[in-house]
Amino acid sequence: MRPPRVTARLFRRLAIAAAFVAGTAAADVNLYTTREPGLVQPLLDSFTAETGIKVNTVFVRDGLLERVRAEGARSPADVLMTVDIGNLLDLVDGGVTQPAPSPVLEAAIPANLRGEGGAWYALSLRDRILYAERDLDLDSFTYQDLADPQWRGRVCIRSGQHPYNTGLIAAMIAHDGVEKTEAWLRGVKANLARKAAGGDREVARDILGGLCDIGIANAYYVGRMKNSPEGSEQRQWGDAIKVVRPVFAGGGDRGTHVNISGAAIARHAPNRDDAVRLLEYLVSDEAQSLYARANYEYPVKPGVELDPVVASFGELKVDALPLTEIARYRRQASELVDRVGFDN
Repeated sequence: MRPPRVTARLFRRLAIAAAFVAGTAAADVNLYTTREPGLVQPLLDSFTAETGIKVNTVFVRDGLLERVRAEGARSPADVLMTVDIGNLLDLVDGGVTQPAPSPVLEAAIPANLRGEGGAWYALSLRDRILYAERDLDLDSFTYQDLADPQWRGRVCIRSGQHPYNTGLIAAMIAHDGVEKTEAWLRGVKANLARKAAGGDREVARDILGGLCDIGIANAYYVGRMKNSPEGSEQRQWGDAIKVVRPVFAGGGDRGTHVNISGAAIARHAPNRDDAVRLLEYLVSDEAQSLYARANYEYPVKPGVELDPVVASFGELKVDALPLTEIARYRRQASELVDRVGFDN
C-alpha cells in the first residue's frame, strides 16, 4: 500500500501539530490599542525579549468597541488598551472584556486604579496640571482657582469636550455637585484668553507668545517638550513654563486629578493566559520604569524612578476619588460643556 502523498499544506499542518505536542509552538498575544503604537513598543519589545511571546499590535484610532463587537467570538484580540478611563469602562460595560483576577496585578496597582474582580487595570497615570508662565509668582493652586476673576483673560485650555477635560469636569461634579460645577465652568470660560481649542502643548506655546499666563494640561507633555533638542520649537515652549500641581479644594483625600492608560482582557481572548502575563509584566519594576522614562507618565506602582523632568514637579498626591466614580459623570460633564457654550 502506497503511503499518502505529503503535500505542502499537509506538511505545515503536521509541523504545527508536532510543535504543539512538543510544547514549542510560537506564542503570540494580540493587542488592540487606541494608544500610538510607538509609545508602547519599547515595553512590548522588552516583554518579548524576556518571555519569547510576540505581541501583535493593532492600532484602532476610533471605534474600538464597535470593532471588537463586530468580530464577536472570532475576534483575535487578547488585550484591549486605551488612554482614557472612560473609553476603557465603555469596553467593560459594552461586554467585550472579561475579568482577569491576578494577585500580581492587585499587589502592584492601588484599589482605586483597578476594576473590581480584575475587570480592568490602570498601567500608567496622566496627571492634569497647571502650566504657568515661568516668572509668575505662583506656587500653589486649586482647580477651583481657574474661575477666580483675577485670571480674567489669562487662561488657555483645549476643548472642553476633549476626554482629558471632560474627565476633570466629571471629577469636579463628583466632588462638588452639578450646580457648583456649572458656576465654576462659567467662571473658567469668562477667564479664557482665547477659544478653547488646540492641544495641551499649544497651551505652553501661547504662554510663550504672551497670549495667556496659565493653562490646564497634562504633565507628560512637559517631559516631552523639555527633553526636546536644544533650540527646537518644542523645547522653547517647555522652557517658557513652570509646573504647578493643582488639587481639588476641600482638603482631606482630595488631590490632583489623574487619567490613565489602562487595559482589560478581551472577552474571547484566544491567548488569555499569555495576555494576563503581558499585563503582569507591564506593572513590573522594569516596565513601569520604561513607562516613566519613555513616555514621561507616572507609574501606577509606587517607588519606581521617574524621569528627572517629571520628578522635578514634586510629589504627586493622586485624588482618592475612584476613577469609576468619576466616570459616572462623564455624560453630565459633556452636557455641561455644551450648556455653558464653553467651546464657542
